[in-house]
Amino acid sequence: MEFAVVFPAYVLVVIGGLYACFALFTATSLQYAVEQGSRCAAVNSSACTDGPSTITYAQSHYLGLAGSPPTFTYTTPSCGHNLTASVNYGFDFGMTSVTVPITATACFP
Repeated sequence: MEFAVVFPAYVLVVIGGLYACFALFTATSLQYAVEQGSRCAAVNSSACTDGPSTITYAQSHYLGLAGSPPTFTYTTPSCGHNLTASVNYGFDFGMTSVTVPITATACFP
């Protein structure tokens, strides 16, 4: 009897934990990609010569699990080389789904 009460709650906690880990991995991967792209624009002038090459470099460092690829934006404000990225991560719960926007920004002088 106790198993029938506890098991569904246990399964929900385990699956929720997996979804949370996937979302954190996606957010961390996005942050890593913008940091590497911004650093490349500031230091490596041969690989990241302009905005599109910097964005391509950052996209190659993104390893997240999101279904759609992230959108990268490159600017050069007063802080240096600024790279911003955003991606929508979807949680699918069977009958409903929730989309969580994830963004990351890095600026290197």
